[in-house]
Amino acid sequence: MIKLIRMAAITVAATLVALCAAAPASAQATRTWISGVGDDANPCSRTAPCKTFAGAISKTASGGEIDCLDPGGFGGVTVTKSITLDCGSGAGGQVGSILVAGTNGITINAANVNVVVRNLTIDGIQGAGTPGLVGIRFLQGNSLTVDHVSITGFGNGGANTTTSGISFEPSVANASLIVRNVDITNNLQNGIGIKPTGVGTALATLDHVNISTSAVALQVEDNSTAVVSNSNFSNNAFRGVFANSSASGPVNVSLDSVTIANNLFFGIVATNATVRLSNVGVYSNGASTKITGTGSILSFGNNRLGTSAGNGGANVAPTPVSLQ
Repeated sequence: MIKLIRMAAITVAATLVALCAAAPASAQATRTWISGVGDDANPCSRTAPCKTFAGAISKTASGGEIDCLDPGGFGGVTVTKSITLDCGSGAGGQVGSILVAGTNGITINAANVNVVVRNLTIDGIQGAGTPGLVGIRFLQGNSLTVDHVSITGFGNGGANTTTSGISFEPSVANASLIVRNVDITNNLQNGIGIKPTGVGTALATLDHVNISTSAVALQVEDNSTAVVSNSNFSNNAFRGVFANSSASGPVNVSLDSVTIANNLFFGIVATNATVRLSNVGVYSNGASTKITGTGSILSFGNNRLGTSAGNGGANVAPTPVSLQ
């Protein structure tokens, strides 16, 4: 009997040791690392980094963070968990990049996720083969924050989307988009597109955003509210701002301290939507403002627009409103 008890004890102890030894190998880290000289077979630790975002994301816990050790090109990634992708080296650093051709840079597609993309250059390598589709495409989730990011060279979206830079297409109510300190340039289609799907609604805040040499800089569609400040939407092939609502839901866009200049057609267009202007300069566009359907453009009286600001003809004067 004593011998049997001893054997059972030894067996249990051996099993526990084996389980403890196996646990670290299967656990996901809250912070992982990637490097241009890394290897996706590594555990993605600081001393043994992975090579790509796609390689690191499966080894990173939900709510965790992937950081870059050097200025590598880390490939496109599909995000299906809450995560932060950060290639910063100090405040505002952009030491890492995503280079893709014929696909999206970052795709976010999972329920209830919150994603942060920070300190990164996303390049669709336009002119080198097939350009990328969309820099960041948000199909499903609760929130997306894009901070100190540069997006360039996208636009081969085909039937999927008319947006090159950031396409925000939430399917839940009150999905949040925050974009700050971002440059979107040299894209074949629109810079930022906000267009919820199904029962989705969008709440977007843009600050210090520059969009140029694209088609439409900012396009906001059904069931969306967007507030834009301290930004520049200039030198685009069509419009600066296009607020467009169909029968499925309202669109409200507020612009404060925004410059809209040198766009080939209209500076601002409101189609069955409301656009509010405060301290906005609309200069040297094909035309200043256009209203169609039941749209309205409301001015707080401190804006610079119309033919006197160098815009072409066919302007529709905004409706004055109180500064209160």
